[in-house]
Amino acid sequence: MKTILLNGSPRKNWNTAMMLKEAKKGAESTGAKTEYIDLFDLSYTGCRSCMACKRKGATRCKCYWKDDLSPLLDRIFEADALIIGSPIYLGDITSQVHALIERLHFCALSYDDYSNYFTGKVNVGIILTMNAPKSFYNISYRKKAKELTQTFKALNGRVEVYACCDTLQVADYTKFDMASFNEEHKREMREKQFPKDLNNAFQMGAELSL
Repeated sequence: MKTILLNGSPRKNWNTAMMLKEAKKGAESTGAKTEYIDLFDLSYTGCRSCMACKRKGATRCKCYWKDDLSPLLDRIFEADALIIGSPIYLGDITSQVHALIERLHFCALSYDDYSNYFTGKVNVGIILTMNAPKSFYNISYRKKAKELTQTFKALNGRVEVYACCDTLQVADYTKFDMASFNEEHKREMREKQFPKDLNNAFQMGAELSL
């Protein structure tokens, strides 16, 4: 088994990365080989609409644009599981994750009948981190998260979403103008809830990698 984990956050050692690294441990606990990548280290854009993947005789499920993302897409199509983590910025996943989705989905999409060229199976886990409380996620973000799962069903495997809510945003709130957030509450959530979130990320990594 091969599990690829993608950090869609620019922060390499904070909430999203911590969740993904626990998912990585979970995957490895099942014996799966893992590959962990910080997307912000790669140089790429969204789909360029070059249409090379739609040319007659072109290899299907392959992006031909020459940048850092294309070889990663090849490895994703060959993997058994994919776990993507993203913070929620302005109510949505990061632009790096959006760009990856564009490229991944478009090269597997038939323009003859809008069917799916991909015939393999890749289980997908989506980890979302946010400073919003769980109640706000349920009201405002859950529907969008469900739409995100529909996109990844094109990989023909299980698709799961885990929302890590009410996160600690910075180590020291006194250094920032962030008066709308209650630091005491955030630290309490970090102490009591975040360990549970990390354990759930571990379980996700293990279950999707079986």
